[in-house]
Parts: sequence; C-alpha cells; structure tokens
Amino acid sequence: MASRPPIHRARKRFGQNFLRDPGIISRIVRAIAPRPGDRLVEIGPGQGALTEPLLESAGGHLEVIELDRDLIPGLRVQFFNYPDFVVHEGDALKFDFRALRGEGPPLRVVGNLPYNISTPLIGHLLEAGDAIADMHFMLQKEVVDRLAAEPGGADWGRLSVMAQYRCRVDDLFTVPPEAFVPRPKVDSAIVRLAPYAELPWPATDETLLFGVVRQAFAQRRKTLRNNLKGLIDGESLTALGIDPARRPQTLSVEEFVRIANHLAATEATP
Repeated sequence: MASRPPIHRARKRFGQNFLRDPGIISRIVRAIAPRPGDRLVEIGPGQGALTEPLLESAGGHLEVIELDRDLIPGLRVQFFNYPDFVVHEGDALKFDFRALRGEGPPLRVVGNLPYNISTPLIGHLLEAGDAIADMHFMLQKEVVDRLAAEPGGADWGRLSVMAQYRCRVDDLFTVPPEAFVPRPKVDSAIVRLAPYAELPWPATDETLLFGVVRQAFAQRRKTLRNNLKGLIDGESLTALGIDPARRPQTLSVEEFVRIANHLAATEATP
C-alpha cells in the first residue's frame, strides 16, 4: 500500500489536472490490462492516482517521466516500497524512448497528457517506431476524435492520417470534467494507439508522405487539384484512380500513400 501523496497545487503552466475518480481509474487500468513483465512507462504521473494500480497490476515494475520537479519527491516517498519503481525527471517531448527500451521488450506507454503537449508528444512517440508496443492516453476529447476519425468527416485531417498510417487507433471511452481536480473546461477521452508490426500501406519516403498530407490539408475547402498544384497535376491524380476534384478530407491513408509513392518514383518534392 502506498502512502498518501502530499498536497500539491495544480500548475497551469504544466497543464495539470489530477485524476481523482476511482471508477474511471479502474476502467483505465482494465483497458490497459498490464501484466507482470510488461515494460510500463507512465508519462506525467502527477500525484500517482493511476501509478499505484499500474504498479500492482504489473508486478511492481513501472517507470515514470515527470517534468514537475516538485512532484518527484512525493512520488518517491509514496511508492518507496516498490523497488522496481523508477522516476525519470524530464520533458517527455525530449525523452529518448528508444534508449529507454534498450535491448528489452517494447514499451507500453500510458498517461494523462496535458492538452497543450498531446499532439507533439504523440508525434514524438510515433517516431520511436518499434520501441513502442502500445499507448493508452487520456486526451482532450477533441484530439481523440481527430485521431480516431474516418475519411469524409469533419475531424479527418493531418493528425488522423499521421496516426493511422502507423497505428491502429481505438477511441475507448469519454471521461467527464468532474473526474479531475481542478475540473478542465472540456471532456476528455481514453484512446489506444497500437503501432503496426508491418505497415499496411508503406510509404517509400515517409517525409515526402507527410509533406503531401500537410500541403493537401493547407486549405481544406479547396480541391486536390488546387492544393497539390505544382506537386502533381490532375491527369496524374486521375491515373492513380483519384478524382482531382475531391477534397483532402475524403482521401484515405492508402490514397495519400499512393500519391506520395508516385511522387517518390518521379522524384517530385512538396
């Protein structure tokens, strides 16, 4: 049993909202389904609301990354009786997850992410490739809607394509503001991102692919013919089986990869 954490005032500059609802905490742990032997890494443990049930489920082994140095002594005191509990002080956006994995099994990353860093952090983790087995995050619901969107909807965009190119994305459940202290002004949601062992639609050049996606979504209301002007012409799009009069939010990940691979073959760059 862990000791009670010391009182800590949430800091706005760190985007801190501490999870308090035991029912939501239990539901998150069930969704993660940690097992002894897992390489679990929690980003932003805060005051340890999720940390203790994760430690218990994973056989006492857990590593956490915390930016707020004032929280770290309390975490070490609170979980002193877990010898395999490791605290890394630092910014997860700059953390080397490949080095953390080392020669061990891929990491299972979890966390209640501050809204202001969620998108760049997910991008940083996706760049870690096979170092990550899966990710379970509490995010602003709007971000989860974009991650899990389907082509043709208003939420489908750059983030959707980038995430779903590399991962299977599952929107698990919504978390209301009253589950936190202090209460955020928006709903949150739990999302699972599971990187593919083999990409279903591999791009010849991923940098080129993401450049195409960025340019395509620069003006969502315009057609592909207009947004990709100077990069690929309408005849080439038609030859690829893609109507140049379509708008970017209607294209699937596979269709974006098709365009990027054609450009890679013709040595064009966005």
